[in-house]
Amino acid sequence: MDASESGRRILSELMGPDYVEKKDRNRNSFNEAIQQYSEEVCFGRIWARDGIDRKQRSIINIAMLTALNRPAQLSHHIEGALTNGCTVDELKEILLQTAVYCGLPAAGEAFRVAEEVLRTRGLLD
Repeated sequence: MDASESGRRILSELMGPDYVEKKDRNRNSFNEAIQQYSEEVCFGRIWARDGIDRKQRSIINIAMLTALNRPAQLSHHIEGALTNGCTVDELKEILLQTAVYCGLPAAGEAFRVAEEVLRTRGLLD
């Protein structure tokens, strides 16, 4: 299996087959290059590596996306983190930790995004 195929498999495992199908429906001749790059490099080469487990990779991505203030991507990665075994309490601690180093505005937005995901999944009252 090449890195691109491996990446699609991992992406499906992380986000679910519906996510991959939706991603495929949005492919076109222009965005094909970045779609392929993401599948091959991000997921097929990085997420496929040994060394740390998927839950740890999710924690790192949540911290990075909070620091970069990327709410759309953060939402997807919070979904993936839950799939990878992160608990609601762990997500809260990750976001509080990022507040210390990334600032309250970034962490506040990340909490808002996380709350939306948790509500959608029925994990928040």
